[in-house]
Amino acid sequence: MDQQLRVTVTEWLAALGINSQPTDGFSTAILIAACFIAAMISHFIMKYGVVRTMNTVIARSRVHWDDVFMRYAVLEKLAKLVPLLLLNITLPLALIEHPVVASLIDRALDVTIVVLFVGTVFSALDAANEIADVNLVSRRLPIKSFVQLFKLFMFFVAIIISISILAEQSPVYFLSGLGVATGLVMLVFRDTILGFVAGIQLAANRMVSPTDWIQMDKYGADGSVEEVSLTTVKVRNWDQTITMIPAYALVSDAFKNWRGMSESGGRRIKRAVQIDISSVGFLTEQDMVRLSKINHLKAYFDAKEKDIHTFNMKVKDADMPVNSRHLTNLGTFRAYMLAYLKQHENVHQNMTLLVRQLAPTSAGVPIELYVFSNDTRWAVYEDIQADIFDHVFAILPEFGLRVHQAPTGDDVRSLQKLQ
Repeated sequence: MDQQLRVTVTEWLAALGINSQPTDGFSTAILIAACFIAAMISHFIMKYGVVRTMNTVIARSRVHWDDVFMRYAVLEKLAKLVPLLLLNITLPLALIEHPVVASLIDRALDVTIVVLFVGTVFSALDAANEIADVNLVSRRLPIKSFVQLFKLFMFFVAIIISISILAEQSPVYFLSGLGVATGLVMLVFRDTILGFVAGIQLAANRMVSPTDWIQMDKYGADGSVEEVSLTTVKVRNWDQTITMIPAYALVSDAFKNWRGMSESGGRRIKRAVQIDISSVGFLTEQDMVRLSKINHLKAYFDAKEKDIHTFNMKVKDADMPVNSRHLTNLGTFRAYMLAYLKQHENVHQNMTLLVRQLAPTSAGVPIELYVFSNDTRWAVYEDIQADIFDHVFAILPEFGLRVHQAPTGDDVRSLQKLQ
């Protein structure tokens, strides 16, 4: 076929009055020039025809994901392959009388096509990663890790294919030789391999995803995950510092991920108020009448008064507190707080809700609130917690209770003045 093409070119030159043999350099030069002209024409058709038309369509479309591909010039890079493929097919035919040159050019074009193709795939992967970030898919899956993994795979495949093309050997030949160097590679790149394997585990098991709040005291990390790559995890701490954690450290060491808290919709409030034990006592009749007017305690007093009255009727010498049952200000306070929290608009009612008494200490008897707020945002959570305990401190005197507090300098000065 190539010989017929050369004869045709020779006849065309002869018609123009130029004598040329099919095997001389002039006809070869004409064929090479024709190959490059055809490649340039195909380049202009792809760039100014197909690609420009596609970009116009993309710019007018209502969806936004295709704009990302246009910004990464995926179509432009793909279009560059067309003239190279055309040259790869036609140039060896034009240089059939020069097999050494044809072989060198053919191999060079093959390697160039491989490199450009891999570059196009890399751009498409970067665009897909950005689309995943915009659509918040990366919050559920570490897309960047998968992108980097595929890039790494494509890179090694491209290197092996390029070497096999230049050496004119099968890729299988070079793959079989990798086993010999495996031991040396594992010794030299131990940390990189560990990070690579750990990155795959993190991605496959969804141990860490972008926007997760993680805490790892060993590395001073306490903040939001910004980026998960194959070898490192980037954490922006709450003080706005950046901590880079090796991926294999998250697999081998313990860390805390607060994702479950965020996904549950509730954030735990676990705080105790220390009650002065000397302020704990029985309620008097006057106290009961006064406290029964509190809306949150009406149902409590109705139920407790009947039970206590029934019990005391069966007891001899019920007028003595030690023999009979009586309500305490501390127990009534716990009942009030439980009813108060059950009707609080910012407390998650479908999660654990406790008002419990802990073991007394030298600082008093702790009354702990164990509840969950229905808003996990840090600032809002702190406000909810503070509002609840503001109410606790303000309402304690109504029950005749006092918060335990160590003496301050003002207390000491007041005692000195009394003396």
